[in-house]
Amino acid sequence: MTTKPMHPETIVLHEGFRNDDPTGAVAVPIFQTTSYQFDNTQHAENLFALKELGNIYTRIMNPTCDVLEKRIAALEGGVAGLALGSGQAASTFAVLNLCQAGDNFVSSTDLYGGTWNLFANTLKGLGVEVRFVDPSDPEAFRNATDERTRCYYAETLPNPKLNVFPIQEVADIGRELGVPLIVDNTAAPVICRPLDHGAAIVVYSTTKYIGGHGTSIGGIIVDGGNFDWENHGDRFPTLTQPDPSYHGAVWTEAVKPLGPIAFIIRARVILLRDIGAAMSPFNAFMFIQGMETLPLRIRAHCENGSKVARFLADHPKVSKVIYPGFQDGEARRRADTYMAGGYGALVGFELQDGSEAGRRFIDSLQMVYHVANIGDARTLAIHPASTTHSQLSPEDRLATGVSDGYVRLSVGIEHIDDIVADLSQALDAV
Repeated sequence: MTTKPMHPETIVLHEGFRNDDPTGAVAVPIFQTTSYQFDNTQHAENLFALKELGNIYTRIMNPTCDVLEKRIAALEGGVAGLALGSGQAASTFAVLNLCQAGDNFVSSTDLYGGTWNLFANTLKGLGVEVRFVDPSDPEAFRNATDERTRCYYAETLPNPKLNVFPIQEVADIGRELGVPLIVDNTAAPVICRPLDHGAAIVVYSTTKYIGGHGTSIGGIIVDGGNFDWENHGDRFPTLTQPDPSYHGAVWTEAVKPLGPIAFIIRARVILLRDIGAAMSPFNAFMFIQGMETLPLRIRAHCENGSKVARFLADHPKVSKVIYPGFQDGEARRRADTYMAGGYGALVGFELQDGSEAGRRFIDSLQMVYHVANIGDARTLAIHPASTTHSQLSPEDRLATGVSDGYVRLSVGIEHIDDIVADLSQALDAV
């Protein structure tokens, strides 16, 4: 009898793979192949008809990606995962798996600037309407919902605003109305499991903490298997009505023998098949390596993040520090409710002299990297007003809550004294 790994430290090392057959290799191999030999014509027919799961073509599935999908799904408490070429692809697929032209979805205003642009402009061009609402009032999601609303979308720890999202409150509203909540958990792996709080779908940019070393681009969707699509069938025609692009399959019916995986199967065999935003096997291998130390790194990230926040709070040139552990009232309650074991490693702060001060601070850093990324083992910094949010209209930038003097840090796992020393000398130059 074998035991089922239940703790993150064990899941990231053992879930989904024991050893390679027939070589016995313990490390997950890189299956760098496009295609897979079928046993016979019946085997091929069964695979294409979804009578059994297996490998057909690496644009749709790959054994290396499969291990990554299983490990992240287990880490999140979900039933299945789908590895994709980027976090942006994961967000896009998660929404388009439910929304068609003429549909809408409700999103938190507190988003990464690239996601805001994706929703407000690119998806708008496809005929899908986003309705942005302030997450400080969960009832705003209810008020923005109508019969064509297909899902809600939010970030656990919004980048760069860093106000923890009210997952359970919004998920409960959604389940009452028959609307699933999609949560981007990129900034809070291990310390938050949105599915435990009512979310239906989780997405990640694996580029960040999952990989952890700034080497590879990727994303993933995790299906919670906990949403009753059939009970609200009229709201989800992509899942509950015959799909003309797959010989009339009704996904909620077709996958019942395989489990509650209608959402993720459709995303794989329709969107990934047709759009092709596949994760490369080599990148999946790199993410698997990163996952092996993820719980250890997250603890170090959180510890350093808290110490950096304290340092900044005491600095005379810093007018405000934005960090979940420093918030008051309802914001602090949400942080304590949804984040266990730490408040993450993203720290925002505002400089008194605005945009020019932010630029001088960034340009004065010596050890800390100035890059458009988070979740690296190294400490990273960026000035959103001159980078990620410069693409937004003034109105949209205001809605995201990011001032011109705002700087975001992604605190790494270097020695805390070295991190603080570099931040201190850069602040002296402001």
